[in-house]
Amino acid sequence: MIGIVIAEDQRLLRGAMASLLDLEEDIEVLGEAGDGAEALALIERLEPDVCLMDIEMPLKSGLEVAELLKAKGCRTKIIILTTFARPGYFERGVKAGIQGYLLKDEPVDKLADAIRRVMEGHREVSPELVFGSLREENPLSSREREILRLAGAGQTAGEIAGSLHLSYGTVRNYISEILGKLEVKRRIEAVRLAEEKGWI
Repeated sequence: MIGIVIAEDQRLLRGAMASLLDLEEDIEVLGEAGDGAEALALIERLEPDVCLMDIEMPLKSGLEVAELLKAKGCRTKIIILTTFARPGYFERGVKAGIQGYLLKDEPVDKLADAIRRVMEGHREVSPELVFGSLREENPLSSREREILRLAGAGQTAGEIAGSLHLSYGTVRNYISEILGKLEVKRRIEAVRLAEEKGWI
């Protein structure tokens, strides 16, 4: 019997998934979690064979939980579930040692088969997610990435200038160049876009 935990913040979806997977003869749902912190505690307590984990949850994301479990040497196999591909997420998931990266709207029989295949040592990935997660060419130079990372950490142009031993005017020019390349009007938009695309 394959023991699984389902971590998903949408209660209805989590309940439906649990009910349907519980009907499979060789799969048993041991527990359900509504956020990342609860998922982490449940996995450590129940030690399931597999955890189906939503990528975006309150408190801790599915990727953060996977990274923490890997650091602790946990043997539970992680299958990340998501609704769409985001550049950078797939690579981060692979580094965190996940065994599956699947779309949430996969039919339950396909999900059950993926759980079985993961238990046999295979990796299961929805093809749409791999192609959707391929990175676009990063238009930012290494200095621009550095400045944008500091801006994302909340530093002002003056503080960035001090950190990098540049003049205030030089940092302003870099920021202006970054906004132009990313075709956005504000620093916060530039940070968000660059993070989503895995550029910083």
